[in-house]
Order: sequence, then C-alpha cells, then structure tokens
Amino acid sequence: MTLTSRDVTVKHLSCHYLKNIEHGAEDITILKDGLAFLSTGLKYPGLPSFSDEPGKLYLLDLLHPRPSPLELQIEGKLDLSSFNPHGISVYINETDESVYLFVVNHPQHKSQVEIFRLDEEDTLVHLKTITHPLLHSVNDIVAVGVESFYATNDHAFPSDVLHFLTILLGLPWCDVVYYSPEEVKVAASGFLSANGINISPDKRYIYVSDIVDHEIDVLERQEDKELVYIKSVAVGSLCDNIEVDHRTGDLWMGCHPNPIKMYMFDPEDPPGSEVIQIKNIHSGQPVVSQKYVDDGHVIMASSVAAPYEGKLLVGSVFHKALCCDLK
Repeated sequence: MTLTSRDVTVKHLSCHYLKNIEHGAEDITILKDGLAFLSTGLKYPGLPSFSDEPGKLYLLDLLHPRPSPLELQIEGKLDLSSFNPHGISVYINETDESVYLFVVNHPQHKSQVEIFRLDEEDTLVHLKTITHPLLHSVNDIVAVGVESFYATNDHAFPSDVLHFLTILLGLPWCDVVYYSPEEVKVAASGFLSANGINISPDKRYIYVSDIVDHEIDVLERQEDKELVYIKSVAVGSLCDNIEVDHRTGDLWMGCHPNPIKMYMFDPEDPPGSEVIQIKNIHSGQPVVSQKYVDDGHVIMASSVAAPYEGKLLVGSVFHKALCCDLK
C-alpha cells in the first residue's frame, strides 16, 4: 500500500439539484466537450428504490448557460420495460468521432452490457447486448474499443449469502474481466469487491475501487490485455465509482461514509455522502482530499463525482444528483 497525505479541509461548495433526477444517478461520465451522460433509476438488491419505473439515461450539456438533463431516447430491440442501468462508460471512435455508450444493465437482476451509439443529440441506437459467464456480477465498466472493455465483478458468487461470507472471511475473490469479440478473460483478480473502474488519460493505467478494502488499486495495462498490479492507495472510505479529470489526471470518487445506513435505510437517519479526490496518484505520496461531505439531508448515498472545468456533478445510488461549483 502507498502512503498517502490526507487533506481533510472541506471547501464549501455551492450546489443545486439537477432537474428531473429524483431516483438516483448511480454513474456519470463527462466527455472533453462538456457532454455528461447519466445512468439513473438503478434497482440494486438490498438497497432502497423509490420508483417502479425502468431506468433511464440522460444527457447534460455543461457548456450550456443553464444546463438541464435531457432524457435520451433509445431505439432498437432492447427491452426498455426491464432496463436497469448501472455503471457506464463512453468510447469515441477516432476514425469518425462517433460516440459509443457502454451501459451495465441488470434486467431481472442479471448482468449484461449494452452498447449504444449516440445518433443525434437526444437519441441512442442500441447496437448489441453482451452476456458471458465471466460477466456474472458486473458493477462498472470502462470501454477501450468500439466493442471491447474492462468490467468489474463486485460479487465472487451470484448468491448474496456466499458473497457475504467471502467478505466476512476477507477472501479477495472478485475480479476484473476483459471482453472483446475475439477474447474474454480475467484480466486481474484479488479484490474483496471490485466496484468502480476507469482509465488514465494516457490509457496506460486502469484504476479499480476495491470498495470493501477502502482502497483504489492502480494496475498497468499489458499487450495481452492483462492488468498488472502496481499499488493501492488508501482512501479511508467506501468509494464507489471513479471519474478521471481529463486535464489533470486527478481521480474523483463518490463514496459511502456509512454504508450500513444504506442497507438499514431510515429516512430519519439517512446514509451520508462524501466526495474524495486523489492528486498525483502515480507519485510516491498521493494526496487524498475530502472535497464534499453531507449527512444525507442534502444528498444520500453518493456514488459518483465527475469534475469538469470548475463544476462537479455528484450522483447517488437512489436519491438525487447535484451540480456544484468548485471555484
């Protein structure tokens, strides 16, 4: 494990709720041009859900003077009545600049990956559904090609009871899987529960949140698509999804300071939220900073924090989403 410097000075952030986001924005990712994709309405076993409606995907233009989420229309053969989106990732094809959105989907609590192409500013065309025995409990995903990606499994077994036993016994049996049409394999293993995943701006490193272990793991990509462990950075919280600032390479995480409150939900004593940033993660002493904290009365169960040009979007598993000013 790498020693870290912990900055616990929390800046006051001016934030407002995003319109139309009432039942969670579990994952958010932002393109270099300021377009943000939001995955909303996740229904996850054991966690609260306040809507019976299927999940939805939204687009938000952060360069607009008054940005407001726009629901994306989905065309194709995907069953939208059971759409249950979780982690997301975007890949831009360098040859024609086309935008592909990868979405982890849990219809009937199964695990599969949907690939879409952004056809117009408000339309996604469903291209493909991917299932595989190795993709048995997918949480998050990072796209590395038009049809290829790395994905995290947050359970070692489909059974919640067996998974709980592995956590209780400290058995690091979760993994990261590499998928392409030509090859599917375990790229890295040894995680208590592999959750958020993302990639460095130079595409050389993969970052994985081992959420139960309170760590962010740094892995290096190899030519054979395997991931070699480099180090772990302690974050002191259960960090969910990882977003990477495309300018600085800083990591931003939405985290759960009191996860038991999520599973034992009490609206009078709601689960809190926390945003953590890691600067200089590849140095000998990364700096871990708490950038936002709330006791759950503003936003419950934060799961993602995505920065862009002085703004910060904070999403949650089942509650609302915030747009904050970092300046």
